[in-house]
Amino acid sequence: MARLVLGPLLRHTSDREATIWVETDSACEVEVLDCRDPTFEIAGHHYALACVKGLDPGRTYEYEVRLDGEKVWPEPDSDFPPSVIRTYEDGAPFRLMFGSCRVGYPHEEPYVQASDENKEGREVDALYALALRMKERPNHEWPHALVLLGDQMYADEVSPATQEFIRSRRDPSKPPGYEVADFEEYTRLYWESWGDPVIRWLLSTVPSCMVFDDHDVHDDWNTSQAWRDEYRAKPWWRSRITGAYMSYWVYQHLGNLAPEHLDTDEFYDRVMKSDDPTRELYEFAVRADESPDGTQWSYRRDFCGNTRLVMIDSRGGRLLEENERAMVDEDEWNWIEGEATGGFDHLLIGTSLPFLLAPGMHHLEAWNEAVCAGAWRRRAAREGERIRQGLDLEHWAAFQRSFRRLAKLIEDVGAGRRGEAPTSILVLSGDVHHAYIADVAFRKGAGVRSRVHQLVCSPFRNPLDKHERAAVNLAMTKPFGRLARALARSAGVEDPPIRWRIDDHWFDNQVASLEFEGRSVNFKLEKTKPEDWPHPKLETVIEQRLA
Repeated sequence: MARLVLGPLLRHTSDREATIWVETDSACEVEVLDCRDPTFEIAGHHYALACVKGLDPGRTYEYEVRLDGEKVWPEPDSDFPPSVIRTYEDGAPFRLMFGSCRVGYPHEEPYVQASDENKEGREVDALYALALRMKERPNHEWPHALVLLGDQMYADEVSPATQEFIRSRRDPSKPPGYEVADFEEYTRLYWESWGDPVIRWLLSTVPSCMVFDDHDVHDDWNTSQAWRDEYRAKPWWRSRITGAYMSYWVYQHLGNLAPEHLDTDEFYDRVMKSDDPTRELYEFAVRADESPDGTQWSYRRDFCGNTRLVMIDSRGGRLLEENERAMVDEDEWNWIEGEATGGFDHLLIGTSLPFLLAPGMHHLEAWNEAVCAGAWRRRAAREGERIRQGLDLEHWAAFQRSFRRLAKLIEDVGAGRRGEAPTSILVLSGDVHHAYIADVAFRKGAGVRSRVHQLVCSPFRNPLDKHERAAVNLAMTKPFGRLARALARSAGVEDPPIRWRIDDHWFDNQVASLEFEGRSVNFKLEKTKPEDWPHPKLETVIEQRLA
């Protein structure tokens, strides 16, 4: 009898369809609500993405998972409510929650606390607290979607349990040490991140869309061409990066796609029909690492209430040659322009890396990119590269060409030059381990009618220490901003084509939510507190009407 290893994860949901992702321990047929799909095998692991069709809009369906006819979900001793699929209904209110950065440490002492003495502590997981709150509330109060904006796990910062698993397979005294080495170790990370019963139930009930960021692979992944050249020369890197891409495709990317996109996805069809799907996926991973040509990780989701999310991959598809740096290649950018249009009440742009940083950090990263490209000559360029990698200067501001293109795209959509202007254009991001709202203003005469905000929420679970918080606080100050702007100008960088203001910022483990009703949208930020353990709750930090 086949067993359920991981999942179910409710992934794509619309008014009439849903997809359910599972991992099983052997080949079998997966059944959800009378829809049946076979598993496929990758490196000895078995997966399925069950497509449930023919649903009615605005309904709630309790569901079970059966493997070869045997019920395996929900588990018989579970004290959680039944897992459900809630289909969307046009015009209905819609609640979306988002954030990023979540280490897969156990939800128990000592990992739920943090101190100078307890280096393993990561405090209380905001998603864990969210799931426990949902358990006690009726499902009409639950979020309708969960957006995970990168660093779903840390391949370069693993838990003690994963360290033990690594020791059982290889000698960690040799590179890459206690970092993930290959696809098999990635499967362990996903199991650890998603396998806790509380998180497992949450992901079985709230549709999720995801994108990767650097720690899903390695800190500073694809920061620059110099970084890429250095790591490609390491003998263990090929196994690491192919394992990263293979696992990302099967654990995260497949579920991001709507059923109609899966039906036309040539590579998915090839994997499902192949006699050796592991080889197909491995060769795909090699190509994805060598060049972004032919791979696209960006995608879109349409939600009820006339809201569209365009998720931009700001990590895996970068062009890194100096003077040609770009977040994505031209084909993917053309796709983004075609999807990020007007005609919606609300346009959401998801990107793991913040589009808008504190102004001082923006100018510093723009300065650094110019110096690395030779603005202050060769010797300064070498020092600039050292600074870039040491300070993680690789956000949108460090890709000025892409930054300005995205700013122009947002301006054009907000001004109604790409269809009717949305009420709001909201950029959702994570990565930086603090949260803030940036209010955006455009040049005089731009004609922008949409309310435009950058919304950043990070981390779900991996708070900054006091020294890191002090550095963030310094970067937020006006004197730092003026100094960094002067540096950028000295390197020939033009001022940004837009202006923005950040009035406050917040640390701690936290999760953000957006509530849409017609053309209005409200933002809420909530955090956890270690002292609430073992009964974690979410405490409201700020609520603000955005449009």
